[in-house]
Amino acid sequence: MSQLQTQVDLRPFNTLALSERAERLLCIESESDLHAALALAQRSSWPVTLIGGGSNLVLAGPVRGLVLLMRTRGRRVLSRCSESVVVEAAAGENWHDFVRWTLDLGLSGLENLSLIPGTVGAAPVQNIGAYGVEVRDLFCSLDALDRLTGEVKCLYAADCRFDYRDSLFKHDPGRYVILRVRFKLSPRPYINVSYAPLAVAWQETGLQQPDSRVVSELVCAIRRSKLPDPVRLPNAGSFFKNPLVPQAAADALLLGYPQMPHFPQPQGECKLAAGWLIDQAGWKGVRRGDVGVHAEQALVLVNYGNARGADILALAAEIAADVRQRFGVELEQEPPLMGEVSA
Repeated sequence: MSQLQTQVDLRPFNTLALSERAERLLCIESESDLHAALALAQRSSWPVTLIGGGSNLVLAGPVRGLVLLMRTRGRRVLSRCSESVVVEAAAGENWHDFVRWTLDLGLSGLENLSLIPGTVGAAPVQNIGAYGVEVRDLFCSLDALDRLTGEVKCLYAADCRFDYRDSLFKHDPGRYVILRVRFKLSPRPYINVSYAPLAVAWQETGLQQPDSRVVSELVCAIRRSKLPDPVRLPNAGSFFKNPLVPQAAADALLLGYPQMPHFPQPQGECKLAAGWLIDQAGWKGVRRGDVGVHAEQALVLVNYGNARGADILALAAEIAADVRQRFGVELEQEPPLMGEVSA
C-alpha cells in the first residue's frame, strides 16, 4: 500500500480542476491495498471516499477522512465463442484505453463510448452512455466489495438496477467498491449509427462494410468538436441530465417550440435535450468570473482559472432556476457532490 498522505490538494485528481484538500489520501493499486486501507479507516473511524478518474464529480469543499484513488490495473479475455467475447478490466483502468484495447482485439460494441473520460469502475455507477449506446447494453457482470458484509459479490445487470445515468451504486453510495467489470462484446463487426450526427458522419465515409474502429474515430471527432478537452479547459462533461417529462408536458412545449428536440420514451415519458433548453435560455457562452458555460456546448460548465466548487454550484443553480421559470422543466445535476459544502 502507498504511503498515507495528509492535506492533499485534489486539484490534479478532478477534471474540473477544483482545489480542495483531502484530509488523508491513499493510492490503491491492488485488492490487498483496498482491504488494508478500509481496515485502517475502520480502526480510525475515518469516512472513506473513492475517486476514479475524477471526471464526474464536483468538489464542493474539503474531503474529510480518507480518500482512496483507485489505480488498479488489468485487462483480459475471459471467454470466446462464435457469437460473443467476454472481456474484463480492473476498476482503475482508463475507460478510453480499455475501449481502444477491445477494438485492437477486433471486438465491436463499445466504440460509441470512445473518449468518455474516467475509469472502468466508474462506468457502471453512472451507466455512462453516448451516441445511442449505454454501458448496460454491453454489460455482463462485475465484482464488488460489499463494505457492509465484507464479501466480494458478483453482480449482474438486474442486480445493478441500471437506468438512465443511474444505478444501484448511486442509491446506496459508499456500500460497494467496484473491483472489476465484464462486458459481452461481438467478434463480428457491426455498428450502431442511430445517433443522427454519427449517421451523417458515417455516410460521408462512403464505407459499405461495418467498421467499429472507424466509428470510434468518428465518435472521437464529434466529441472533440462539441466538448472541451478538460486538460485545456477544466470541466466535468455534461453537467445536467437530459430531463424526462410526461409526454403531455412535452406536447405543450412543442406548441411554442416546434423545433425542440424531443425523444419519446417507452413508458409515456419524453426525454428533452437539456443543452437545447439551456441554449434557448441564452446561457451558452455566459461567464461569471472564473466559471462559465462553454461557448460551443451549453451542457458543459467550465473552470476558467481558480473557481471553487461553490462558484460552479451557484452558476448551475442560476441556470436551473431560469430553465424552470421559462419552460417549467426541472434540470438535475449529473456529477455528484464530494466534500463538505462551502458556506
